[in-house]
Amino acid sequence: MKILLIGEYSRLHNSLKEGLQNLGHEVTLISYGDGMKQYPSDILLKSKINKNKLLRKINNLSIRVFKKDFIKVEFKNHLKKVRNQLTDYDVVQLINEDALNLTPKDSINFLNFIVNKNKKMFLLVCGEDYTTISFFLKGNNGHSALTPLIENPKLKSRYSFSLKYISKPYKKLHNYIYQHINGVICSDIDYSRIFKNKNSFLGLIPNPINVDTLEYIPLKTDEKINIFHGINSLSSIKKGSKFFTEALSIIKKKYGDKVNIIETTNLPYKEYINIYNNAHILLDQVYAYDQGFNALEAMAKGKVVFTGAEQEWLNYYNLVEDTVAINALPDVNYLVEKLEWLINNPDQIQNISKNARQFIEAHHHYKEVAKKYLATWQSN
Repeated sequence: MKILLIGEYSRLHNSLKEGLQNLGHEVTLISYGDGMKQYPSDILLKSKINKNKLLRKINNLSIRVFKKDFIKVEFKNHLKKVRNQLTDYDVVQLINEDALNLTPKDSINFLNFIVNKNKKMFLLVCGEDYTTISFFLKGNNGHSALTPLIENPKLKSRYSFSLKYISKPYKKLHNYIYQHINGVICSDIDYSRIFKNKNSFLGLIPNPINVDTLEYIPLKTDEKINIFHGINSLSSIKKGSKFFTEALSIIKKKYGDKVNIIETTNLPYKEYINIYNNAHILLDQVYAYDQGFNALEAMAKGKVVFTGAEQEWLNYYNLVEDTVAINALPDVNYLVEKLEWLINNPDQIQNISKNARQFIEAHHHYKEVAKKYLATWQSN
């Protein structure tokens, strides 16, 4: 098959591409690299503004004052130059309703071209969009990245990116996409619980993890336990970073002789990976039901990850609590209790580490996940 993957936010599409190529399929990935992260892409939309500090400041001012983002204009113009490379594919998959960081109007124009020049189009739900934000904002549907906003409406300005999806222009884009896709695929339980009763839903396909490039690192627990917390200031509220920071402060006072605590802010992806390679425990997020891509990659390396591991996830994979990952909650005392349990029982760190790697190989192996995508695309 000839497959076009549009958008990248976490290496999900890159890992899926690697799995599909291993199975003999022709795959093209186009994205804008997710800003400064610059994930690899066959066609990478480029921005001169992003590379120039002064131009970025001017553009940010333009966004605030005139609601005009010239980076989006750059992406639109770049797309015009490469559009002839985006035709005659058997399958097109969007990673998000706003896959290429265009204005809603420009997205509709671009997707209209895609729909007319290719055979099938699917939407992958692995983050925020009109449906997920509408669901989370109800406030009675369990916890989510929007829980802090629901609890404190004064945080609204910190959620402008999320709330854009329920504006009229983005709702129009949402409606257009649903009129033209063959169906919706969800990457984990956080989203499948929203879509499970919708006609468009084709099923949950777990995130693909390239286990061939992620080496399992056996953990030695005869010395200090290394705990890593990497903070991204743009998403710290959504991930509940403050709960981890407070818990670590308590742990440091009580167990300073037994642990090394590393807490960083806004590290580039490559530096982030290198630092957590030495960690026993990685603190990810507190408002999830299932694991995101960073957590899964860390689990593949054998880290004990505090992340989404709710009962719904345990049931789906037929797991026992605290055997593969630690379910993180927005409760400092609870987090301290779980950390203490691991510090005082290092054999549990060893067990969870091995189980985590086995779990990734069993359920997230990139080649097996790619087969599930192929079966879903072909039957719809």
